Amino acid sequence: MTEKTDNRTIGYRDALREALRAALLNDERVFLLGEDVGAYGGAYGISRGLLEEFGSDRVRDTPLSESGFVGAAIGAAIGGMRPIVEIMTVNFSLLALDQIVNHAATLLHMSAGQFNVPLVIRMSTGAGFQLAAQHSHSLEGWMAHIPGLRIVTPATIVDARGMLQAALDDPDPVLIFEHAGLQSEKGSLPPDPPPVDLDRAAIRRPGSDLTLISYGGMLPRTLETAEMLAAEGLEAEVLDLRTLRPLDEATILESVRRTHRAVVVDEGWRSGGLSAEIAARIQEEAFFDLDAPVGRVCSVEVPVPYASALEQACLPQVDRIAEAARKAVGRHG
Repeated sequence: MTEKTDNRTIGYRDALREALRAALLNDERVFLLGEDVGAYGGAYGISRGLLEEFGSDRVRDTPLSESGFVGAAIGAAIGGMRPIVEIMTVNFSLLALDQIVNHAATLLHMSAGQFNVPLVIRMSTGAGFQLAAQHSHSLEGWMAHIPGLRIVTPATIVDARGMLQAALDDPDPVLIFEHAGLQSEKGSLPPDPPPVDLDRAAIRRPGSDLTLISYGGMLPRTLETAEMLAAEGLEAEVLDLRTLRPLDEATILESVRRTHRAVVVDEGWRSGGLSAEIAARIQEEAFFDLDAPVGRVCSVEVPVPYASALEQACLPQVDRIAEAARKAVGRHG
């Protein structure tokens, strides 16, 4: 008799924890460091139990000094280790921008190819939890501006489980943005999770009338919109970018050339944001395939409010995405 190999249901944060544990088990060069990753188990409970299993040499609590411990991880990576840095939330990464942008991203170039920096930095991103303006950023589009960095955004359980190992296999710095709104999500995971290709976007829902382009925490909302539009007779293809740098331009263009319309859903701000980059690439490379201008649904350009109703009003919601989709196909209401 063969063993039963049914998929199992698992939470997003549990998938992230499994990925961390597997990485620590499989490679003695891997270690985790960051604020509260040890005794406390991580700000979101993702590293809970790892200190007890692997000890303080491999799961290291750090002082409140993002620049200091990111710099230490860069040095360890150059020295042959495979550090995984956890930064509690994306806003705290601003305190380590010099290390990330001026050092991790540039050392391979500045050393004429002599020194890779195999560093992984994980951080929570996104709004929706009344954490106010200083703890609700979506700055992954900022980081995607920087050559020398790979930016990935796991939006599914399979990607949450598989992207970490793929990031560790990369010889260059990888930043993983884990949306806070996905932490309590559950989904299906195969017994042997498939390897994740960080170079490829994924079609999460096929469609023929327009392409909805999204990633990270906006993916579930975009899929919900597509289901609602289907009830109106409008079939939207949903594309999960997965990696923001480098963008999988080929898959984006293939989808748009099939549907002839596109709407980009991005929790970042509109001005100078990732949505603008994607819209520009589509119009540069597929202008004559378009039957309508590329639409964009982004967060309102204000600091994210604390009040729940105002916070939700700032963020892309299903009704705004649906409105942009209807506009793209010439429908209203």
